Amino acid sequence: MKPNFNQFHFLFFNSKTLIPLNPTRFSFRFLTVSAALPSIEISLENQPEDDLSTITSQDASDLFKQWGCTDDDISKIFQRRPSLRKMELKKLHSKLKILTDLGIPSSDLAKILNCRPRFLSCRINRCFEERIEFFQTLFGTKEILVKAIVRNPSLLTYDFHKQIKPIVAFYEQLGLSRSELVSMIIARPTLIPRSSLDDEKMDYIRRTGVEKGNTMYKHVIALFAISRSETILQKVANLEKYGFSEDEVFRLIGRSPFLLTLSVDKVQRNMTFILGTMKLSANLVCDNPCLLFLNLETALKPRYLLGTKIDDMGLVPRVKGPLLLRAMRMTEKRFIKAFISCHPEDIARELMECYRSVKRVRRLAESSKKQICKGFPF
Repeated sequence: MKPNFNQFHFLFFNSKTLIPLNPTRFSFRFLTVSAALPSIEISLENQPEDDLSTITSQDASDLFKQWGCTDDDISKIFQRRPSLRKMELKKLHSKLKILTDLGIPSSDLAKILNCRPRFLSCRINRCFEERIEFFQTLFGTKEILVKAIVRNPSLLTYDFHKQIKPIVAFYEQLGLSRSELVSMIIARPTLIPRSSLDDEKMDYIRRTGVEKGNTMYKHVIALFAISRSETILQKVANLEKYGFSEDEVFRLIGRSPFLLTLSVDKVQRNMTFILGTMKLSANLVCDNPCLLFLNLETALKPRYLLGTKIDDMGLVPRVKGPLLLRAMRMTEKRFIKAFISCHPEDIARELMECYRSVKRVRRLAESSKKQICKGFPF
């Protein structure tokens, strides 16, 4: 029976976490998770009332300090989540203890809590034992499980029966192995809350020409699933402006799925420079999509302009022809060694000064952009 892909479209919930440097004595009721995670014990929030008397912290800030937060961390946490100042210490402590028992290091827990203070307002003990047992089977080892939770703490708050289990079954039905699915969950934290594949998206995937078993298949499936149809069509139409047909664009995405992660603006700027200044053909870009991933200001433009200067000075090797594409893919250290340091000292100094001066030229108003980062990038 053909699956109904529309049922797997979910909303995204935020989350947070932490761990103590010198945890105080505290009596809990524990649930022991199965043998594959032998060291994990789960502390629930329904401890006896007299447990509160054993907490030495006077307020939430003192408790956060015990769990590895600096004064600056605490200030940011309270700024983003003022209600935590008045949160009951017993509940706050028990949630931090749950995360400690999972084996998450203090540094990672402090980072999670700093970025996602709302996490402590969520009910992370809901279906906790069943959730951890399921994740134990899915991820295979405690280390990978912890890595996934640190990457996306919301794994502890997503609806277990309506989001997590259906989405895992959904991707397995599409042909992804457990190992492939685990790598995608870690690489794409929004995979569970944002996955949605309707008939239209399935047609796009078919047009990429990528089959099950191909190394790109998992990336194609995941990126189309978490992308809006409108966004996909916008990015396809953007590439069509440079002479590609729609089918050629989809086949290109099949060979290089991460093109869907590039913004329309970045592709436009790179394509304009490649076609207008470098005088390369659109077909060459189709065969070498790596050119679209390069940073225009720090790699593509300065390396090309240095190549023109080397050509004007009659030096060798020249950054032309097949060597041009190789030069663009080189690491910074290797590029300098291959095209600058290989010359006599005085010439190398002149070339390096030219190269650095071009790299110092920033995009208009780039330095005045406000970088606002609230919480995790997803």
